Amino acid sequence: MTLITGASRGIGEHLSRHYAARGHRVIGCSRSPPERPIEGGTHFEVDVRDEASVRCLFAGIRREHGRLDHLVNNAGVSSMNHSLLTPIQVAQRVIDTNVIGTFLFCREAAKLMRRHRYGRIVNLSTVAVPLKLAGEAIYAASKAAVESLTGILAREFAEFGITVNAVGPAPVDTDLTRSVPGEKLDHLFARLAIPHMGTFEAVANVVDFYLAPESDSVTGQILYLGGP
Repeated sequence: MTLITGASRGIGEHLSRHYAARGHRVIGCSRSPPERPIEGGTHFEVDVRDEASVRCLFAGIRREHGRLDHLVNNAGVSSMNHSLLTPIQVAQRVIDTNVIGTFLFCREAAKLMRRHRYGRIVNLSTVAVPLKLAGEAIYAASKAAVESLTGILAREFAEFGITVNAVGPAPVDTDLTRSVPGEKLDHLFARLAIPHMGTFEAVANVVDFYLAPESDSVTGQILYLGGP
């Protein structure tokens, strides 16, 4: 059983289809429904910031399936503004979605996974953290918090047979990156060892590795794509 947040589009949608095609029973969730249904998967409209809704989702998973094997925390929002131009409402939304949402799903997933003493949790970070990109202060800060959370939860959950890791993609061709000015993307790519747009397949490759049963001793790791 594989749960993926932010599954209605972008990386989350690709991962949902990727794992459904591999025979996983996929549960996707996001604030809006996917444009196209995912064969072999189910989808729920959940705001990851809302604790009551998150707990209700996990109660349903426990009741219907009795277990959860994998969680991919992909849901996230960004702010690409100079700090002096970032309203507090935007900053709060980024923190609540990226940090609090990730924490809530990790906490509730671990409660269910520990019953079977097995679980894989993968959180999404970004190369904006090590690159310390100007114009992405609150976004990079939120993902730095996700990375710290990943490392600490890896230690807290290890006794239950649960691993917690993260992947930090370079920009991937999504609705978000299409709104970024080309010169800004060019500047970012110039700082990478592999200076071009990332791919969904590259992200899925890392998630595959983290989810593999053989990766039971891999935990607390952050793997960046593109060579920042």
